[in-house]
Amino acid sequence: QVQLVESGGGLVQPGGSLRLSCAASGSIFSISAMGWYRQAPGKQRELVATIISAGSTMYADSVKGRFTISRDNTKNTVYLQMNNLKSEDTALYYCNARVRTMATMRFSDYWGQGTQVTVSS
Repeated sequence: QVQLVESGGGLVQPGGSLRLSCAASGSIFSISAMGWYRQAPGKQRELVATIISAGSTMYADSVKGRFTISRDNTKNTVYLQMNNLKSEDTALYYCNARVRTMATMRFSDYWGQGTQVTVSS
């Protein structure tokens, strides 16, 4: 099995910064894409940013220029640096990883439990 553990959420004032981390562990053979999604109350889960193993990234238009996604392949960890946070960034942030497990040698999607980010004065 594979586990994703997120950390780094919290309460921050508008204009502030937070850094989220997500570490994958378990029976991992390889990880292709890793990413962050978020879900605000009453809204659908949406993509925030993704990064593939080679380093290419993709961002939602709403976070371009403010958020940066990165990963450490040696640690199976993905990060999300969030700057100039706005109230509309308030949401539960989920980590996602597409993992090829040693047991099946097939790719499957795994999710973390979520970490809350609240932007408020």
